[in-house]
Parts: sequence; structure tokens; C-alpha cells
Amino acid sequence: MDLYEHQARELFAEHGIVVPRAEVTDSSKEAREIARRLGGRVVVKAQVKTGGRGKAGGVKLAADPAAAELTARQILGMDIKGHTVGTVMLAEPVDIGAEFYVSYVLDRAAGRFLAIASAEGGMEIEEVAATRPEAVARVPVDPAEGVTSAKAAEIAEAAGLPPQTVDVLVRLWEVLVREDALLVEVNPLVRTAQGHILALDGKVTLDDNAQFRQARWGADGTGHDDALEAAAAAKGLNYVKLDGEVGVIGNGAGLVMSTLDVVAGCGARPANFLDIGGGASAQVMADGLSVILSDPDVKSVLVNVFGGITACDAVADGIVRALDTVRLTKPLVVRLDGNNAARGRAILDGHAHPLVQQATTMDGAAERAARLAAATA
Repeated sequence: MDLYEHQARELFAEHGIVVPRAEVTDSSKEAREIARRLGGRVVVKAQVKTGGRGKAGGVKLAADPAAAELTARQILGMDIKGHTVGTVMLAEPVDIGAEFYVSYVLDRAAGRFLAIASAEGGMEIEEVAATRPEAVARVPVDPAEGVTSAKAAEIAEAAGLPPQTVDVLVRLWEVLVREDALLVEVNPLVRTAQGHILALDGKVTLDDNAQFRQARWGADGTGHDDALEAAAAAKGLNYVKLDGEVGVIGNGAGLVMSTLDVVAGCGARPANFLDIGGGASAQVMADGLSVILSDPDVKSVLVNVFGGITACDAVADGIVRALDTVRLTKPLVVRLDGNNAARGRAILDGHAHPLVQQATTMDGAAERAARLAAATA
């Protein structure tokens, strides 16, 4: 579960990481009063669980309380990558001397955590890594050892960070461990003109399996500010909205992730992650198709299923039954493989829906879905 920026900053402050004073509101009129309390000049920041807020116009400097009210009114209700802005955070501006990037993220493949840090903060780390990979340090962290002062000094030295950041790196690790986080990120971590180290922005993703220990966040911390994600969650679907045009349904997280990669390799962008798990009943398929087809960005849909415990003929039957309840408005490409695949394909052939096509390989299915998406764009 992702936290909003203001919630991440709250965690940072609790663990001794200094953050500028800030308050949150959903009212432009209240924004004026908050700005007055914070000294007049403030930064108004959209509170949505996605990046790129600055480029989208969701982060602006307001010179005085009146400007803060006007700016809050402009930002509230904005759509940023499919997320509607419901609240804004007003924060004290900071006289920045230098900007850094620091984060810890779970490296599932290696069974450890990874510290990622750079002396070039303030922009998307992906952009820095793509243009100047040598400017981004990646230091493995053994979960059993953790981040001691010595380890933090190693990370700081590798990234070219000043010695004052060592304490922040230790405290950021405490946030990760004590708050059941899979990701903690500060971008930018700044050194002010006066030499102080402050966290200006924060991103925290908590482990869903630890929700029973993180009840303090309630619906605000575990909810979805994306309407499609909220609708999928209500249906019990494992769905994540992405910025693409090819809807994806698969059974098993690994297969879905591979499908996303193959779709991207075909020159298209996946519109979502949707794992239906081991079951592909008519209701599950209907629910999944309903959510994906509700996304106006989706131009085609790819169903990629490997039959195991749930046989492909049961999956095909689920698709056919789902099409009786869901009006298919976009091309649907289906790839079935594994247990009873031939029988499943025969069921779909027999149904002969004009918008349903089949492919025998994942590459072929992804290529066809990408081509159909481009044709209907």
C-alpha cells in the first residue's frame, strides 16, 4: 500500500528525519489560512500516489496567502496520470544549496534490499540512470545486517553524498524496518544554504501483508485514489493501473509481469497489471474485463493464460460466459497454453465472437494486441 507524500513525511519526522513544516487540506479557502500560519510564502503540492506531479503542474510556489488560495483552487480536482487531486499539502519553502536522491527498495530476486542513491536529486531517478548511469550508486543491503553507521557511510561515499547524510540514511532504514516498508524514497533530500539536511519529498510503500500492523493509516493509507483501482479492489481483483493502451489479464504474477515486458517489447504500452490467480471463473473474467474495458485508454485487451490446476477449457468457458454479461467494445486477443489448451481454443472458436482473436504463443499474442491497439488509436 502506497502512502501519500504527507504521510511519508509524517513517518520520516517520527524517526528523526527533518522535514519542513507543512499542512494538508482539501479546501482552497483553508489553504489561505495555512499559508498565513506558515509565514505566507508556501509550496502547494498535489497529494496523489503517482510521480510527475511537477511536470503536470501539481507543484507550484505561492508568494502569499492569497496566491496560495488561488493555486490550491487550480490544483484541486486536477487529473494527474489518471489520479484526481483531492488534497494539497502546503509546505514552507526551503533555500536549497544541493539536492540528493536516496532510497531503499526490496530486491526480491536477490533476497535482499538495495540502497539506491545519487548526488543528482530533484529529478526522476530513471532519467538520471538513463543519461548518467555512473551517477547512481546501487549498494546491496543484507537484511540481517541492516544499515549501520558504517554501511550508511559506504552508501554515502559510493553516491558522492556529503557526510551529513549518513545519519539520515540510518534513520531511513529504521523507517523501512519498523514500518514494514518495501520502499522508502526521498527525492530530493536537500542540503540548505545554511548546511541543514532536510527531506523535501517522500515516497513510502508498505507491505500489504502488514496491514494488520499498519491500521493507523486506515482507509486513507490503504485506499485507492484511482477509480479503476478502487473498482477492481471492490471486486477482489489484483489490479494496478498503468499508463498504456493494451489491457492485460493473466494468471500468476510472474506470467503477468512477463506479458507486460513482451507487450512493451512489441512497441506498445501495457495499460494495467491484472492477475486473476489460479481461478478463471466466468465471474472473475467478467469482473476483470469490466474493469479493463472501463479504462478509456485501453485500445485492445490481451488475455494470457497458462493452464495448470485451472484447465484452459475452464478458462475459455469463463471467457465465453463473461462475454454474455460484458459488452466487448475493444479487440480481445487470447493466448491459451498448458492443460487442455486445444479444448479451450475450440470453445473460443465455437463461440466465434467477432472481436475475439486467438494466438498460440505469448509473443504472437502480444504482437497482435499491440498492432490492434495501434490500429484503433
